[in-house]
Amino acid sequence: MALSRHSLREKAMTCLYQYLLLKKDIKKVLYDNTQTNEVDPFLYTITVDAVRYQDIYIDQINGHLRDDWTFARLGFVEQAILLMACCELDLETAPKAIVINEAVGLAKKFCADDTYKLINGVLDRL
Repeated sequence: MALSRHSLREKAMTCLYQYLLLKKDIKKVLYDNTQTNEVDPFLYTITVDAVRYQDIYIDQINGHLRDDWTFARLGFVEQAILLMACCELDLETAPKAIVINEAVGLAKKFCADDTYKLINGVLDRL
């Protein structure tokens, strides 16, 4: 059975988190998390392309953080959520409101209590 986009986003966030934390190749991380080389195209896109264009996305994110904050100062989970959402917004995989809602939901589930506000604020301004 195919996973929902919501489930794929959660898996993508996990993969990006591991990529950022462990500094492993994103394709290897994808394989480790799916146990197959036949990865869902949506999951592949929002992980591999997020890494491919991460420097561009990080610059965009840094432009919308407070002056005393940088992307590097954020936790790896927050970084993973923002990279994935930036990739989705860039590639227009879904309407902006859906991408932001999904990212906020992930932040509420996996991050500190008020982190979702930061995620929402940054993504809304992109």
